[in-house]
Amino acid sequence: MDALLTALADPARWRLVCLLAERPRPVGVLAQLAEARQPQTTKHLQALERAGVVTSQRTGQRRIYALQPGPLRELAAALSRLADTADQAGGPRETYDRYGLSLRAERLAAQERGWADSRSFRFHRSLMGPPELVWRHLTEAALLARWWTPDDLRVSELLFEARPGGRIVHEYRDAEDADGSDLVAGRAHGVVDDVRPGERLSYRLSPLLPDGSLAFTAHVDLGLRPTDAGTDLDVHWRITDSTVDSADFVAGIEIGFGQSLDKLAATLAASPHDTDSTGHVNTEHVSTGHDTDTRSTT
Repeated sequence: MDALLTALADPARWRLVCLLAERPRPVGVLAQLAEARQPQTTKHLQALERAGVVTSQRTGQRRIYALQPGPLRELAAALSRLADTADQAGGPRETYDRYGLSLRAERLAAQERGWADSRSFRFHRSLMGPPELVWRHLTEAALLARWWTPDDLRVSELLFEARPGGRIVHEYRDAEDADGSDLVAGRAHGVVDDVRPGERLSYRLSPLLPDGSLAFTAHVDLGLRPTDAGTDLDVHWRITDSTVDSADFVAGIEIGFGQSLDKLAATLAASPHDTDSTGHVNTEHVSTGHDTDTRSTT
């Protein structure tokens, strides 16, 4: 496949392939139609033959070249599979396009400070597991780190002190950024406001701009309600202190936090009775919230 792609990448060779698709032709005629010198045309045809896309045979003093359709069909099938993968319903590309639409709209709206103040978002999820277990996934850093990022991201640093006045530090990177060499995808600092175990959790969280200043303040209120099947979780986001530069963050709230909650639901569904918070978590710095220093975990 690599040899075929390399052979077809040259515009002159692509022109020859198009001519041979019409019918087999001799070198001299191909050179005339391509408006090229015959020695140069011969070299291009030899490269295409080595790549398996054309074949040739000598007839008298002439060498006739013909197109081999098989490799082109294989390439077309491979390209079609790539396109189908990128275009799958509900896939990453669809999310990328949705975020792009939201991003353009929010950037147009972000004309002055306070532009997004009082904007709110509401989320609801019916979760497996009792409120006590859901509460642990909302407040224990090792469990939070399993779900508290959108798709394709991973928590790289996390501090969550589940007490009034407790600190929150939340940093995340691309899920495939194994060595941390890529730019940080996002970082936020916050403080816990209200803690009612198994019932209500509220906190303020502010994404940081590249210069370290606050993009906006999100007032997040999470309410838990027991049900026969598990727990209903209702989340209310409200924005204050929005800056003009916060548009990129605001554009991703509905999609990103929705994906995070979907991961929480999947985590609880996969192991609804799991009470062990010491399992492996893919983070670099996670604090349990019982101390104020971040520590490495494996």
